[in-house]
Amino acid sequence: MEIKQITVTLNGIPHTCPAGTFLGDLMQSHGHGHMPCGGHGKCGKCRVTVTGAVSAPTEDERRVLTSDELANGIRLACRASALGDCTVTTAEQGRGQIVTHGAFPASMADAALSPAFTVCGAAIDIGTTTLAARLYDGAGKLLAETSRLNPQSAWGADVISRMEAAMAGNAGEIAGGIAGKIAQLTRRALDAMLSELADAAQVKPSDIGAAVITGNTVMLHLLTETDVEPLTHAPFAAERLFGEMLTARELGLTVLPPDAAVYLPPCIAAFIGADTVTAILASDLMENAATALLCDIGTNGEMVLWHGNTLYACSTAAGPAFEGAGISMGMGGRTGAIDRVWVSEGEMQAHVIGEVNPVGLCGSGLVDAVAALLDTEALDETGYLEDDPVVISEPVTVTQEDIRAVQLAKSAIHAGMRTLIHTAKLDCDGVSTLCIAGGFGSYLDVKNAGKIGLLPEELTDRVTVLGNAALTGAAMLLLRADLRPVCEDLAKETRIVELATNPVFVSEYMERMMF
Repeated sequence: MEIKQITVTLNGIPHTCPAGTFLGDLMQSHGHGHMPCGGHGKCGKCRVTVTGAVSAPTEDERRVLTSDELANGIRLACRASALGDCTVTTAEQGRGQIVTHGAFPASMADAALSPAFTVCGAAIDIGTTTLAARLYDGAGKLLAETSRLNPQSAWGADVISRMEAAMAGNAGEIAGGIAGKIAQLTRRALDAMLSELADAAQVKPSDIGAAVITGNTVMLHLLTETDVEPLTHAPFAAERLFGEMLTARELGLTVLPPDAAVYLPPCIAAFIGADTVTAILASDLMENAATALLCDIGTNGEMVLWHGNTLYACSTAAGPAFEGAGISMGMGGRTGAIDRVWVSEGEMQAHVIGEVNPVGLCGSGLVDAVAALLDTEALDETGYLEDDPVVISEPVTVTQEDIRAVQLAKSAIHAGMRTLIHTAKLDCDGVSTLCIAGGFGSYLDVKNAGKIGLLPEELTDRVTVLGNAALTGAAMLLLRADLRPVCEDLAKETRIVELATNPVFVSEYMERMMF
């Protein structure tokens, strides 16, 4: 029986597909929208506006969407299917406040450069949420930088959702099924960024002779279409730990010369990636005798302790709450997001990115909001919210469920830090510096982070904010090829601290659930 072919116009572009196609599947195929919960109909963040022949609202949609939203054609892309010709418009995500900056450490000041290119080279960080890139010349001068959201968000906000999608095995129009689609969209995004860098620097893309691409272990697996199945279950042994040189042709990057050398730095373990290794380089952690802690607070919190000539490392699944996912009115750091909250004369005050009416809370605003609720005693130390939901700034609210998500995330990060410190037979007094890396950390109010228990309060006056340290470290490997063996040795010699069965972590995790 012949399947009826229909036309779905997605953000102004017509696409032919079989009748009955889920809108979410079509969006994923073409890199539109995002599905933080992985398309399970739970988060309500894949809202689209639809006109035309589509399926009737499901129970999930009626639970998440209001009757007014449904009446106005708002649907969940992961639950609505196209039955005939229709038009679909996704919410504009924008680039938002994506962190690309980060200064080179003191060790680079007098170091002799040994660039891996002739004219110019690119450093790229594939983050779970965002992509960031810089272009340099042989003298180490920054020529251009750019960023964008990671298109993989169409398959979920966290790495678990994306790995599940990559293993789903659906045959797609691109060889390799869904895993191939994820890799292809990532490569095309990188190609577009490389072109943007070349245009901004007024050079030809063919002048970009080399690149270094860092990222967590899952991101590098997805980029290279390496099987992620071993990463999904114990003993979590990665198929590849990288530290590899490939060509642009082998990676599927079409903007660079086919033989351009692309270095993928080494990962430490399944969930302690190359981004941690390059962040260590950027922090100068090992250049000093003093004990220091490095933490990248994200969906997967990765942290490293340098003490007594030993690197201790761990990772903890914090969840995407601080990336704006899993929170009722959470969003990325873009126009309309509340990014700062404070109390003035007993009343909550808020700053909104873009100076417009608020539409949601980004991670830094969420931390501030929880701290403000504690200040006003609307929230108690157990996490009980007196009024549910509570208004932060009309119409933006925080719910009891949001508070529980924050408790789970912040206790995981805090307990991971405490466990590393305990493993080295130290207490917080023995840590001289806490380095915070990553985009979320760049906008974080450190005092509020200590107040809610995201960071150990004893360390908040010893914080150094590094910006995008993973990208800075990648740039160091681009400009100093002699550092590559150093970081490969570093990855092999790091002492991994497993948290899942660690009694200290379990105890700390429960204790840090309190505010």
